[in-house]
Amino acid sequence: MWAGLGILRFSLDLPKKVMQKYFEKISNPLIFVLAAAFIRLIPHAPNFAPIGAMALFGGAYLNKKTAFLLPLAAMALSDFFIGFDSITSRLTVYGSFALIVLIGFWLRRERSVGKVVLASITASVLFFIITNFGVWLAGSIYPKTLEGLVACYSAAIPFFRNTMAGDLFYSGVFFGSFELVKAWAGQKKLAFVKIGGKDVKN
Repeated sequence: MWAGLGILRFSLDLPKKVMQKYFEKISNPLIFVLAAAFIRLIPHAPNFAPIGAMALFGGAYLNKKTAFLLPLAAMALSDFFIGFDSITSRLTVYGSFALIVLIGFWLRRERSVGKVVLASITASVLFFIITNFGVWLAGSIYPKTLEGLVACYSAAIPFFRNTMAGDLFYSGVFFGSFELVKAWAGQKKLAFVKIGGKDVKN
C-alpha cells in the first residue's frame, strides 16, 4: 500500500517538475536576450520584432526585475551592433518597452486569449504614440506645429502596422507555447496513475 502511495505521489509530482524545468529554461534571461537581439539583427520587416511581445510576456510571467531587464538588455545588445541614434529616440523606445512590461502585469491574474490580444494591441498603440511623438519633438523633419505632428504620425502608419503584426505574432508564440506546455503537463498528470501496483487509466 505504502509503495503504491509513493508511486502515486511521484506520478502527481512529475508534471510539476517538468513544468518547473521548462519554466527555468524559458525564463533564462540570457536565452531571451540573445534570441531577441539576433532576430533584430537578421533581415526582417521594419518594426516586426519580438521586443514588445517579450516585454509583455515578461510582465505577465516573470519576476519584476527580470521582466524589465529582458527587453532593455535585448535592445541595448542589438543597438550596439545596429548603432545608437539620438538620446531622445532611445529614451522613448526604451521607455515604451518599460511601460509595456507594466501592461504585462495586468495579465498576471488572467491570461485569456482575448486579454493577451488586447494587451498586445495596446502595447503597439502605446509604442506608436510615444516613439513618434519623440520623433516629432526632437527631430528636425517635421515643424513643431499641430500639422507637423499629424504629418509625423501619418508617415509612421506603415511602421505601426508592422509593429502591431509583430507584437501579435510573437505574443502568440510566447504565450501560446508556454500555455500549450502547461496544458500538456496537466494532461500528463491525469493520464496515468499507478496505485497499489495496478494501472488505472483516466
